[in-house]
Amino acid sequence: MAVSNSDNNNNSFSNGATPPLILSCIDGSHYTGAVCDYSAWLADSLGAPLKLLHNIERSEVPAVTDFTGSIGLGSQEELLEELTALEQQRAQLLVKQGKLMLQAARTRVEAAGVGQVMSCQRHDSLPESVVELEDSIRVLVLGIRGEEHADSDQGLGAQLETVVRALHKPILVVNREFQPPKRIMLAYDGSEAACKALSLVAESPLFRQMSCHLVNVGPADVAEKLLAQASAELDTAGLAVTASHLEGNPVEALIAYQSEHQIDLTVMGAFSHNRLRDLLMGSITAKMLLKTRQPLLLLR
Repeated sequence: MAVSNSDNNNNSFSNGATPPLILSCIDGSHYTGAVCDYSAWLADSLGAPLKLLHNIERSEVPAVTDFTGSIGLGSQEELLEELTALEQQRAQLLVKQGKLMLQAARTRVEAAGVGQVMSCQRHDSLPESVVELEDSIRVLVLGIRGEEHADSDQGLGAQLETVVRALHKPILVVNREFQPPKRIMLAYDGSEAACKALSLVAESPLFRQMSCHLVNVGPADVAEKLLAQASAELDTAGLAVTASHLEGNPVEALIAYQSEHQIDLTVMGAFSHNRLRDLLMGSITAKMLLKTRQPLLLLR
């Protein structure tokens, strides 16, 4: 695995003294500024260091095309040397472009008050990078779409689902300009991932000053028990909780509740363990990512 790591200080992820950090994924999309702002908010609220990550995908630096079968013998060696030089130059430009992005992002988060900032650049796929760094991550922050879909307001980033399924750490998916969250919605269905989300909200200092809307979409008798149990845990943690049972299509009900109650951030479990079920029935996580206009904090 080829890795170019350009950390801006001597802190090492393998150092046991380094606390878990906010990992912020930087690219050329128009969500990059918002990703920086949400990452800075998390780092400040949690007292965590922040690391800015820029990935150069392998596909962005293609191998030199072999034209040896279609050019004359006298010219093929010279042409291949020129093509190789062009590819090397292109790769160098991509590295330089990424470093400029990282510097701009660093300036932005430092201006927001983040004191401990690192950065790195890797030649790898995003899922591979975040999985390799997983042990050091407290929260991963990334935009809903990357640079390749920068001009689109629809669809999901090509690697987003892969990242969410691969990483077992909280992932904040950013889909709008930064707004300090004041009201959160916790979608709770009693699943393993939802229980992790419940524990995160109850235990994290991030949510202490926010109002929490606890919601369940499902049969009334089941919802009553789940909401009572979850409300008790949140009450014990000292959070201001509003519990609500919703009816109808889960995604439509959650989106409508978000709008009605001016929710700033939704916390929920991500995907199921059954990929076939998600494929056949359609994943609620994917549908929420597609339809919501508020950031999602996802847990698996």
